[in-house]
Amino acid sequence: MQDMLIKATAFNGMVRAYAANTTALVGEACERQDTWATSSAALGRTLTITGLIAAMHKGEDTVTVKIEGDGPMGAIIVDGHANGAVRGYTPHPHIDFPLNSAGKLDVKRAVGESGTLSVVKDLGLKDYFTGQVPLVSGEISEDFTYYFANSEQTPSAVAAGVIVDTDLSIKAAGGFIVQLMPGASEEVIDQLEEKINEFPSISSLIEAGNSPEDILALLFKDADLRVHEKAPVYFQCQCSREKMLTAIEGLGTEEIQSMIEEDHGAEATCHFCNETYQVTEEELKSLLF
Repeated sequence: MQDMLIKATAFNGMVRAYAANTTALVGEACERQDTWATSSAALGRTLTITGLIAAMHKGEDTVTVKIEGDGPMGAIIVDGHANGAVRGYTPHPHIDFPLNSAGKLDVKRAVGESGTLSVVKDLGLKDYFTGQVPLVSGEISEDFTYYFANSEQTPSAVAAGVIVDTDLSIKAAGGFIVQLMPGASEEVIDQLEEKINEFPSISSLIEAGNSPEDILALLFKDADLRVHEKAPVYFQCQCSREKMLTAIEGLGTEEIQSMIEEDHGAEATCHFCNETYQVTEEELKSLLF
């Protein structure tokens, strides 16, 4: 099943929802990062939710999420584009622990329970929108729920899940964000809370072959679900040789001259996709003139 993201409303427009299957996206990102099981789950949840947040915007808008906890992963950094492109990395991908007491991957232990969640939005304006909240659980979905309520004042339910196979490949990944619109009635709020509290694991639903539309149809049964848009979501890095050369040029003449004299070239690796670029001595010299 191709990765897909949908945008919908329910309860006669009093609730808006975003849902996505991100299995291939998470799979490629984790393969490029060489993540172990627990770090795959943490990175995968963050990739999925960032992709959903980016889908709330249009055009060239971008979203950058940074989770900095006191766990051994250190940080998770993910970029999402309104067109569906998502990329992410962690500096410590080789993190794994025994399953937690609920029989699930112990993401909380990997991320840590103390730290910050930051969201930076580039909406094409003069200034960026930046929101930051403390981590409340380290489980990531709960942390984003807290972020929406406190930084954007939008009551939301956020869910994301990742199933990692025994060979560390990604069997299933996906998530949803459900948000109350202004004027939502208490009856709708109560119904929605009950449905979400009883809802099965989203990653298990995706593993069973359910599409994002199937998942929202199950969540909003008899609630006037209307799907407004379907769009692909996928892994894509924005790095290139040209951008890498521009970055080296920005280091200045003295640093470039040192690369020429000491190394007779340069090598640069992208954090997000692990693509390595080789720069010849001649190319470095061309940057000086």
